[in-house]
Formats: sequence, structure tokens, C-alpha cells
Amino acid sequence: MATTRTATTNWEGSLMEGAGKVNLDSSGLGTFELTWPSRAEAPEGRTSPEELIAAAHSACFSMALSHGLAGAGTPPESVHTEADVTFQPGQGITGIVLKVKARVPGLTAEGFQEAAAGAKENCPVSKALAGAPITLEAELLS
Repeated sequence: MATTRTATTNWEGSLMEGAGKVNLDSSGLGTFELTWPSRAEAPEGRTSPEELIAAAHSACFSMALSHGLAGAGTPPESVHTEADVTFQPGQGITGIVLKVKARVPGLTAEGFQEAAAGAKENCPVSKALAGAPITLEAELLS
């Protein structure tokens, strides 16, 4: 069954001097402020499209990896994923780095690398972001 999630943004003013608020409508979890400086310079308590993409990508990848591992008979004890999304003004998103550390009893380091690579290629957010280079750093914890 397909699901649709909705977020809305209200922006006022020009790009450089204006400000906006993005609202997570489907979940109702909150409204977050954003400005050009919070995107291109320091966050200073505000978010950016890239931070929201990083949140979506780290969550999706963690879920895809967990699912793949469980399907292969080696469910993880834990999966911790950091997604770093780099934005270059004038160029856009120039790269994404996924850094994952996981505890997976009974899995070899080689098996973990294969599972992580598969999750990177097949998670729906990775597929949606295919226009940006995505790199993976995967570490199996003992």
C-alpha cells in the first residue's frame, strides 16, 4: 500500500534576507525555521534542506540495512547511521557520505560490507538522490 507524507514551507522575503518555516505536516512533529545563512553558513539553531535530506537518508538506509540483514538470517542488534550531505552554493548538493556502524552477531566483516553496499544501492532515498555521488563507510562492531 502506498503512503504519502507531506511537509510544507512558508517563505517570506528574498532568498538572502528572507526566512521560512518548514512544517512536518503528516507527523505533526514540528515546525523548523530556515534561512539562507542557515543553509550556506552556520545553522545557528535553524535547519536546511540538506539537513532534512540527511535525516531522511540516514533513516532510510538504516531501515534498508536492518531489513536486508534480517532477511539474510543475521538481524542486527543495532545500526547507527550518519549521513553527511554537502551543499555548495552555486553548485547544489555535491556529495553524500553515509557512515554506518552496526552490531550484527554471526556476520563476517565481508558479509557486512556486502549488506551495507546493497542497502546503499537499494534504499528508496538513495535511489531518489542518485544524481549526487553517494559514498559509504561501513564498520562492523564486535
